[in-house]
Amino acid sequence: MRYIDAFLGGYSGYFNYLISEVTQPHWYNYFYWLIGVSLFVFILEICFPWRKNQGVFRKDFFLDLFYMFFNFFLFSLIIYNALSEVVVLAFHDFLAFFGIKNLVAIKVGQLSTPLQLFILFIIRDFTHFNIHRLLHKVPFLWNYHKVHHSVKQMGFAAHLRYHWAENIFYKTLEYIPLAMVGFGIDDFFIVHIFTLFIGHLNHANIYLPLGPFKYIFNSPQMHIWHHAKALPKDRYGVNFGLTLSIWDYLFKTNYIPKNGRDTVLGFKDDEHFAKSFTEQASPFL
Repeated sequence: MRYIDAFLGGYSGYFNYLISEVTQPHWYNYFYWLIGVSLFVFILEICFPWRKNQGVFRKDFFLDLFYMFFNFFLFSLIIYNALSEVVVLAFHDFLAFFGIKNLVAIKVGQLSTPLQLFILFIIRDFTHFNIHRLLHKVPFLWNYHKVHHSVKQMGFAAHLRYHWAENIFYKTLEYIPLAMVGFGIDDFFIVHIFTLFIGHLNHANIYLPLGPFKYIFNSPQMHIWHHAKALPKDRYGVNFGLTLSIWDYLFKTNYIPKNGRDTVLGFKDDEHFAKSFTEQASPFL
C-alpha cells in the first residue's frame, strides 16, 4: 500500500508542482528560467552566429524545442516522478533490511551554503562525465544516446535532445554518490540553472573564446568535436565533459584538432536513424 500511495502521490505532487510553475512565476521557477535562458542564448545565436550559413531556425529546431520541454518537465509528469518515488522508497526499505538508515558517509551540512553548492556541482559534474563515457562505451546505452548524436546542425535546443531513458540512467547512477554526501540544503536551484546555461552555450551556434579558462569550462568549440561524425581512430568518443572540460584534460579524452565550425555531425550510418520524435522515443532502438 505504501508503494501505491507513493506512486499516486508522485503523480499528484508533480502535477500540482507543474501547474504552479506555469501559473505562478517566481525567482526559483524552473519553467520560466528554461524559457529565459533559452531565449537569451537564442538571441546570441542570431546576433553572433558562428556558422553564418546556418539558418536561424536550423534543421530540427522545433523538434529540439519540443525535446527541451519534454525532457525537462513532461517525462516526469508522464511516469518518471511517480516511478522514482517508488524506487527511492524501495531502496530505503532495502537498506533498512540490513539496518542501514542512510548512505551518508561525508557530512558537509555544516559548511556554508556556497561551499555546499560548489561541492555538489563538482561531484555531480564528475559523476555525469563518467556516465557520459558509459553512454558511449556500452553498446546498449549507446543505442539510446544516439538520439542526442542524431543532431545534424548544432543549436542551443540540441542540448536537451536525448532519449527519455537517459533521464533514468543519469538519475539512477548519480543517486548514490550524491546521497553519500550529507548536504544541509535541499534547494540546488543555482547549480541546475548554471549547468543548464553552460549546456545551452556548448550546443549553441556561437563562437565563445575562453582563453585559459578552456581548460576548466566546456565550450561550443570543444563540444562540436564531441558531436563530430568522424572520430579519432580507436576512440569511442571525445570531450565527454558536460559543464567542466577539466575532466577531459585530466583523463586524456580531450580532442580539438582544429577549428570545428564546419565539421560534419552525427555518427556512422545515421542517415538510417529514426527522424521523428515518436520513432526516436521508442524503447526498442
